[in-house]
Amino acid sequence: MAPPTSPAGAAPPEPHFPFTAIVAQTAMKRALLLNAVNPRIGGVLVRGKKGTAKSTAVRSLAALLPEVRVVPGCPYNCEPEARQGLCQRCGPGTPEPAGIARPVPIVDLPVGATEDRLVGSLDIEQAIKTGERVFEPGLIAATHRGILYIDEVNLLNDHLVDVLLDAAAMGRNYVEREGVSVSHRAQFILVGTMNPEEGDLRPQLLDRFGLAVEVESSFQPEERREIVRRRIDYETAPYEFMARWQEPEALERQRLLQARQRLPEVQVDDAMLELITGICAEYEVDGLRGDIVMYKTASTIAAYENRTAVTAADVREAAYLALLHRQRRQPFQQTDLATEQLDAMIEEFQRQNHPREPHHSGSDGETETADADPPDSGDESADGETPPADAAPEIDTPEEQIFEVGAPFSVKPLAVPSPARRPSRAAGRRATAETGGSAGRYVRARPPEQRNAGLALDATLRAAAPHQAGRRASAGRQVAGDADDGGGLLLESWDLREKVRESKAGSLVLFVVDASGSMGAQRRMVAVKGAVLSLLLDAYQRRDRVGLVAFRGGGAQTLLPPTGSVDLAQQQLQEMPTGGRTPLSAGLHRALEVVETERVKDRHLRPLLVLLSDGRANVTAAGVTGVAATAEAAQAGALVQQRKIPAVVVDTEDGYVRLGLAQPLAEAMQARYVKLEDLQADGLAGSVRNYQLEMVN
Repeated sequence: MAPPTSPAGAAPPEPHFPFTAIVAQTAMKRALLLNAVNPRIGGVLVRGKKGTAKSTAVRSLAALLPEVRVVPGCPYNCEPEARQGLCQRCGPGTPEPAGIARPVPIVDLPVGATEDRLVGSLDIEQAIKTGERVFEPGLIAATHRGILYIDEVNLLNDHLVDVLLDAAAMGRNYVEREGVSVSHRAQFILVGTMNPEEGDLRPQLLDRFGLAVEVESSFQPEERREIVRRRIDYETAPYEFMARWQEPEALERQRLLQARQRLPEVQVDDAMLELITGICAEYEVDGLRGDIVMYKTASTIAAYENRTAVTAADVREAAYLALLHRQRRQPFQQTDLATEQLDAMIEEFQRQNHPREPHHSGSDGETETADADPPDSGDESADGETPPADAAPEIDTPEEQIFEVGAPFSVKPLAVPSPARRPSRAAGRRATAETGGSAGRYVRARPPEQRNAGLALDATLRAAAPHQAGRRASAGRQVAGDADDGGGLLLESWDLREKVRESKAGSLVLFVVDASGSMGAQRRMVAVKGAVLSLLLDAYQRRDRVGLVAFRGGGAQTLLPPTGSVDLAQQQLQEMPTGGRTPLSAGLHRALEVVETERVKDRHLRPLLVLLSDGRANVTAAGVTGVAATAEAAQAGALVQQRKIPAVVVDTEDGYVRLGLAQPLAEAMQARYVKLEDLQADGLAGSVRNYQLEMVN
């Protein structure tokens, strides 16, 4: 089938996967549609692993939405009937233009975007040529009445996320910078997608997103077949596939339009408001943003369902969408809404307000009562039989045990300056470094080292000012200030200066943990895991990347490659087994391999190796036992020092008789030495942070 016809001279529309053709992912599609009806909800955060149709759904939504009428050529996407008067197309004194219809704009925000590019800034070219302060709009202006899509939003600088969420919540973008004071409308649908395996957003930023959903990563066999079938059909003949879904798309588009028109008529009575605030209070939601978002979301659900009154079912759905990400109160706490608690509150509300009606709490419409709950199974097995009292456990044999994680201790914050001011791509709070972008504090200026660098206007003017008289004379122009002078500044390329900014940078903290059988003696691994968890909490607060290497038995294993997700590190720590011999050299060599691999990816990497061991090596990488194992471990430690990798050695040996092997190993590595029993509130974590002061970059 040929592509749809287009106006004369216009390119045919790009094919897109229909929104209504997306299989499953009900929660994600619902949240997107609700934001399309009411952008004042504040956007949606879509969390899920790769290959779960996150990007496809966002782009399909843009094609589903009705076209918008705009002033031709207006960079602010003004409506012809509501011009803002900020550009030459719709400013004061210009004739009222005839609007044109165009698809809803969708703007992709790159992870490396600068603040100037996002919010807008001074038009440097006009300022230099004419001396006038002219505002150059940014991506937020181009997104007005459209969709702003941020893929991998968790990798975006926090201050940019904050700016975006402010604009999305207020519906306006305020710019106060470089002598420019501008505000313009910014009503857009903010959609952020992220893979939790690559790190999470700060809790305060999570709270700023109106809604959040976890997309499904597992599908039933019939769903998988249908997904593959539809995708292949679309790729084979995209326009024919789109034609088959034209009617469902048109119906959904009409439903969105009707919901927008009905939204102002929706009423939320006092009983529903009491239910909303009661749910937020029961879940101990910090602040009032959750209550407000639930109110807006419940109203939007009612409008979308062709009603003008909010019901308890609307409130329940709104709570699931608005409170899921607001339940995360501590690091490593999983985002999981207690639906049983929510169902009980909805059921109690319905019982008090509609005592004669059945109390539905499940989405399938069946009545749920306390009697329907399964009895406590206690220690019974799956077949209903109680196992004998002397039954052996299925896991945790003496050869291999899995110890619980000990209680973590608090970590005092400490600002760590970096002796070398090198650029860093990793935002964080551990060391000070040049950012290489628009984030951070403007500390000085220098000649530009790359194109499109952030112009330091003040330094550029200072560099050019002494040469103006000579340049004007050479150009045959009068002295600046005369009536016939053009008023422009004469610049040469060597006058230009770029801003140098600094901010806190993160590090790579690589934990190398001795998981051999000796660590199981007197449950030492419990305390070791508690110490590692304390450092993970510190890394979470300072936005460090973390990795985990364990050595036991016949070798070493990278349990977790370097990642920004400390949640994954905590999960691996909990599941890490203990048992077998101690191949210490293998653990150090594996750690060196991980660091060198990461240095290839980022030459500005700031690594920190944290070894937790008693220093007792009893087997080499080749399987040789005895003195050779200790010598090989010392050689591996010397390699750590030669490659200038900062390290901390935590001596886990205890008891009255101690061999003291960890301290000589720390000396070979030139590492900070700390005893396990000395780990207090600022013991190990403080040693890690203090050692950053001596890091050689």
